[in-house]
Amino acid sequence: MNRDKLTGHLSIAGTYTIFGLNLIFCKDIANAQLIPPIVLFTLRATGASILFWLLSAFLPKEKVAREDYGKIFLASMAGLFIPQLTFLSAITMATPLDTGILGTLGPIFTMFFAFLFLGEPITLKKAGGVALSFAGVLFLVYNSVHTGGAASTKPMGVVLLLVNSVSFSLYLGAFRPLISRYGVVTFMKWMFLFSLIVSIPFSASGLVHTDFAAIPSGILWEVGYLVFFATFVAYFLIPYGQKRLRPTLVSMYTYLQPVIAAVISVWIGMDAITWRKVLAILLIVGGVVLVGRSRAAGK
Repeated sequence: MNRDKLTGHLSIAGTYTIFGLNLIFCKDIANAQLIPPIVLFTLRATGASILFWLLSAFLPKEKVAREDYGKIFLASMAGLFIPQLTFLSAITMATPLDTGILGTLGPIFTMFFAFLFLGEPITLKKAGGVALSFAGVLFLVYNSVHTGGAASTKPMGVVLLLVNSVSFSLYLGAFRPLISRYGVVTFMKWMFLFSLIVSIPFSASGLVHTDFAAIPSGILWEVGYLVFFATFVAYFLIPYGQKRLRPTLVSMYTYLQPVIAAVISVWIGMDAITWRKVLAILLIVGGVVLVGRSRAAGK
């Protein structure tokens, strides 16, 4: 493996490790019910916008072609606004482990977008992998309906997480040529600025009425982690890795999320491992692996 690809792998592995811990912190913030999801998104977008624009001031200026602003706006909706907002809303209706499990569907959706935008064929192995993973999702949804207690996942949470995965997969699969044209900082500063502008009309009321003084310091530290690591650092690393790895390979790193979420959430008592969830993980991940092997083998 050459050095360029190695740094790409390390970048994406670091990103999804951050996202795995992000599942736990977001769930903890959601349980506190002190910050509405749209307000939390605006805080993250504000912090990341400031950091990326400040960083760009110390780097050589890079001009964005006029015709690309609209494309970057669409990329910001697909890669930031929609996936982050659906995630922050879904985390109030899903356990961290189930969130991580459903996140492993990303490679499946990325395959479909590769077919639509790049003309990659959908083979028998790919179709079989999709069917296997979809069976895992249905199994998880069915058992979520019949699972009681605080640590349960609601069907609407599953729907929102599926929208999250589809949207982010679209970003990974459709916008790679655009991302490759610009430096990471230039691209992300416009991405976050566009997302911030779109979010403000929806979050203005919540920003005014949220009592930030009443938020415990522990929650504020978790918000700080979300803004700096899960937003600024992670979204700095994603395009860096995207330039060096195939979209499907990038999305395959979502496997890290359920592992990290499972270990930490079970360790702190936020979730519990059951045979049903283990079976759902095996079905979903098994389907994704089947799709990945199909891509590697070209059949």
